[in-house]
Amino acid sequence: MTPNNISLTRFLIEEQRAGRVNAELRLLVEVVARACKRISIAVGKGALGGVLGEAGGEGEASINVQGEAQKKLDVIANDVLLEANAWGGHLAGLASEEMDHSMPIPDVYPRGNYLLLFDPLDGSSNIDVNVSVGTIFSVLRCPEGVTTPTDEDYLQPGTEQVAAGYCVYGPQTTLVLTVGHGTHAFTLDREVGSFLLTTRGMRIPEETKEFAVNASNQRFWEAPMQRYVGDLLAGKEGPRGKDFNMRWIASMVADVHRILTRGGIFSYPLDSKCAPKGGKLRLLYEANPMSLLVEQAGGAASTGRQRMLEVQPTGLHMRVPVFLGSKAEVEAAVSYHRSHDAGAA
Repeated sequence: MTPNNISLTRFLIEEQRAGRVNAELRLLVEVVARACKRISIAVGKGALGGVLGEAGGEGEASINVQGEAQKKLDVIANDVLLEANAWGGHLAGLASEEMDHSMPIPDVYPRGNYLLLFDPLDGSSNIDVNVSVGTIFSVLRCPEGVTTPTDEDYLQPGTEQVAAGYCVYGPQTTLVLTVGHGTHAFTLDREVGSFLLTTRGMRIPEETKEFAVNASNQRFWEAPMQRYVGDLLAGKEGPRGKDFNMRWIASMVADVHRILTRGGIFSYPLDSKCAPKGGKLRLLYEANPMSLLVEQAGGAASTGRQRMLEVQPTGLHMRVPVFLGSKAEVEAAVSYHRSHDAGAA
């Protein structure tokens, strides 16, 4: 049986039979995948569906909790995920990057034992120019004895995730998933309407010659990041002894998907602009789920000073610096920060 004959549903049933997921978690992942199919259709229609541009009234943009102008598709994707997951009975509550606070499942519906966190449309600045965007999600267990979860119940380190994934809406719509036993890719067969397994057990090459970073922020970086990227750019003649290529899509989903496919390192370091907030990317909606996927594929993920999945969240929208990807290169980036900190001490 070739991999692309295995649907996501069959894959999850086989994982359930092997004791790696239960029926409730299986149904949860299937519901998220169905929601991603609806978002994929909306993204694919673009201008034809009237979904491009900013949300809000005429001449007035809608601003989310992050202080960012919302695109129409941000709002659509958020609503699709909320509606799809509200009534199934597998969740106790949901939290979205687009909402101030978490939302318990309404009393009219049965409540399950899991919490779902999501970034409904990552990279939304790319929507209007037809560049890949995506959805990121993370699943946690609802704490024992909690029937109506509040924001505090979501403040669990990334090691507590029971599943994580993303869907990238590009030339193909691809769902990348882990339930804690490897990272696997499923491609949407649009004619059949199903996600089919296309890569079982994705592995990130340990070494790499590619890095992804927003170089326009260089003047704001800390000293260890300045030195690290400077050594990468020095190429064969520099201390790293090899030439590196830089790639930057400005969509975390697309950049990480490239790294999962062929290796590399993704960096969004601490800088003087984002330092007051703790970093640029959100720990619970972006950094933790991506870090679990990367670690399950043999890579590494760090803040530059700590393993990402061991960071204790202090708020629902906590931000952190991010380094993730090929294991040896992440360790190299971390070593620059450790060396700098030791010298400063």
